Amino acid sequence: MTKTIGIRREDKNEWEKRVPLVPADVRELLTNTDLDVIVQPSPIRIFRDNEYKEAGAIIDESLDKAETIFAVKEIPSQLLESGKTYVFFSHTIKGQPYNMRMLRQLMDLKCNLIDYEKMSDSNGARIITFSLFAGMAGFIETLYAYARKMELRGVQTPFRNLKQAYQYESIEQAKDELKNISEEISKNGMPSELHPLTIGVLGYGNVSKGAQGLLELLPIKPLSPDQLAAGLKGEEQDSRFIYTTVFKEEDMVEPKSGVFNLQDYYMHPENYKSKFDHYLPDLNILLNCVYWTEDFPRTISRQSLKQNLNKGVGLRVIGDISCDIEGSIEITKDSTKPDNACYTYSVENDKFEDGNLENGITIMAIDNLPCEFSREASSSFSGELKEYVEAIASADYNVSFQELQLPGEVKKAVILLKGELTPDYQYIAEFL
Repeated sequence: MTKTIGIRREDKNEWEKRVPLVPADVRELLTNTDLDVIVQPSPIRIFRDNEYKEAGAIIDESLDKAETIFAVKEIPSQLLESGKTYVFFSHTIKGQPYNMRMLRQLMDLKCNLIDYEKMSDSNGARIITFSLFAGMAGFIETLYAYARKMELRGVQTPFRNLKQAYQYESIEQAKDELKNISEEISKNGMPSELHPLTIGVLGYGNVSKGAQGLLELLPIKPLSPDQLAAGLKGEEQDSRFIYTTVFKEEDMVEPKSGVFNLQDYYMHPENYKSKFDHYLPDLNILLNCVYWTEDFPRTISRQSLKQNLNKGVGLRVIGDISCDIEGSIEITKDSTKPDNACYTYSVENDKFEDGNLENGITIMAIDNLPCEFSREASSSFSGELKEYVEAIASADYNVSFQELQLPGEVKKAVILLKGELTPDYQYIAEFL
């Protein structure tokens, strides 16, 4: 029996050009499965309507005939339809208050909800993600912000010609720019006002890998956290390099008593506290790439910044790629968009000002960074998702959760079945 899937138009903001399935993969699904595909028209989508039409999809404003609807971002509550299966990033698994109304509507309409964020392999690693592209775009945006900040301070950097990520036609074009920058640093060194330039990366997952992949195009010398904290001696400094440090959990937190244990940290985070203030005097740029919930200690708090003010805080720019509002980085007060990517925090006055300013710590907090490389990000995501589309569309959702036949990677991501929270997500009820 033919099943019909829908691809929803993204409308959260004008920057959201991504798609869950690209035309080439739609064509493959239409050729190799018993599926029909309806695509809502969109004036901003990175892949145009006619590309989907040429792939064999039906272009239609209405998705009424689609039993399963795929999207990228949240769907407004008033657009949800009774009894359908929805697959998108719901941003509900932390009990996010701004999406509880949408979740309640899905429940009232007896819908099924599958969240990409929870689709994972047997080791718990996510299998469908934009994370690498978030890391790449976030790195470029952070370096761009640093260059602009230094210009305000009267210093020209080797990054002066770097553009924002969305202004590049492709990732390869951005990489070519970084290679040119690398050659300049290797030849002329960093300006004396900036040397030694230190960049820290929090975390080592996919977001971090994306950022590090571009960082490694520059001439870098890795430092351990201990080496960074000890400070670079004059004879160890070489202006032809940028000094980088990747921080793991044991580098960022310490137990309130006893010794650090990674498993214990994840099971009992309340028994740990941040020790990141050790590194604040010696870091110039920080990329936050860690997953965080309120159970865990903050990496950087307002209090820690204030307490270390007299010691000197070397931080000029924080690229909060994870963008947890008042989360791991407490001074991430809000998310931003590419056309107004930054705001600045004054430690002395405990105040925020819009924009990238000469003094204070500038925070880049764009919350949909993969949109800046929409074509490549969508193609990669679609290539991972297409392997599960037929199973998702063909499943019988009228059975109990125990009887639901889905690949294991997908079944663990089913948040709602017939409007009811599934066993692993019962905890969300307290946020409703």
